[in-house]
Amino acid sequence: MAADRRSSWLKGVLDLLVLSCLIAGESYGYEISKALAEAGLGRIKGGTLYPVLNRLEQAGLVVGEFRAGERGPGRRYYRLTDQGREHLGAESGAWLDFHTAVRNKLSAGGTS
Repeated sequence: MAADRRSSWLKGVLDLLVLSCLIAGESYGYEISKALAEAGLGRIKGGTLYPVLNRLEQAGLVVGEFRAGERGPGRRYYRLTDQGREHLGAESGAWLDFHTAVRNKLSAGGTS
């Protein structure tokens, strides 16, 4: 039950979390998934992550570029666009405001 709840919460912010993984520079799917796991968000499987990356790319928030691998399979690298940076800034602020409201309500013990 707790895993289902956590999954629902994650769905609401996964786009922002993926964008935040690209703020320092380009990356590819496995590295993004690894960074999210290291941040304590659990393992994000490719079947969840790649549709998010595709959606962000279609929205013009990231640009993907396939590169052939020197010793292995090629990878698709993603980087933020200027529009993606702006979106991340605006939506991060909105999320943090929402988080603060939820936290304040929970800290008040559910009282009005």
